[in-house]
Amino acid sequence: MSNIENDDQEDKPLDPVMENVRRKMMRLQLVSGGIMLLMFMAVLAAIVYKINTRDGKPEAITASGTVVPSDAPIKATATLPDGFAVSAVSQSDGQILFYGVTATGARKALLFDIAAGRIVAEIDVAGN
Repeated sequence: MSNIENDDQEDKPLDPVMENVRRKMMRLQLVSGGIMLLMFMAVLAAIVYKINTRDGKPEAITASGTVVPSDAPIKATATLPDGFAVSAVSQSDGQILFYGVTATGARKALLFDIAAGRIVAEIDVAGN
């Protein structure tokens, strides 16, 4: 008997105030669903764009701003003085420091710049 009473309550039309609230809620639901669909499509478009614009060969950029392509590395030759014996090497920001002793026994540091492709500084080291 209680089931029959519930069916009667569901069939009754809503009062005008509740009907307006229901319509506003449905409109809000449709608008928010449309915005979510639009944002989802934008994310998919961004993913497709990123996939299609990559050439598959990333380029490395050094700290000195030199672009080093992955398929063709930079080739350079550091020409050190004759008889120069290298005892230590250090690299930083696209530059290589060669520390060693010349043929005459003088200690020297040579700074080679990879981007310039030449020795940019010769430092005589004196003292202990």
